[in-house]
Amino acid sequence: MQTNNHKIKNYSEQLDKRYGKQGTPERAKFDEEAYTFYTSQILLEARQKARLTQQQLAIRIGADKSYISKIEKGTTVPSVATFFRIINALGLSIEITPA
Repeated sequence: MQTNNHKIKNYSEQLDKRYGKQGTPERAKFDEEAYTFYTSQILLEARQKARLTQQQLAIRIGADKSYISKIEKGTTVPSVATFFRIINALGLSIEITPA
């Protein structure tokens, strides 16, 4: 894993250089992949904290273990309905508030 040794002062500038400015197709692709990864890590951590196996979670939401694995690896994005089923199966809730 590469580190920046705390030399980067402006991450937005670095993202602009590497992936293009906000609104470009390249940046949109990067942002989507970043959100997918972030979501996968949140769900993985929540499942582990709930002390559930992928198989147990899959059974609770009516899916296959391989589907849970793909979500946690960030190779697939669950639908909103599936995301809420996973959240509920983990005993969690989501609060949506105005920005």
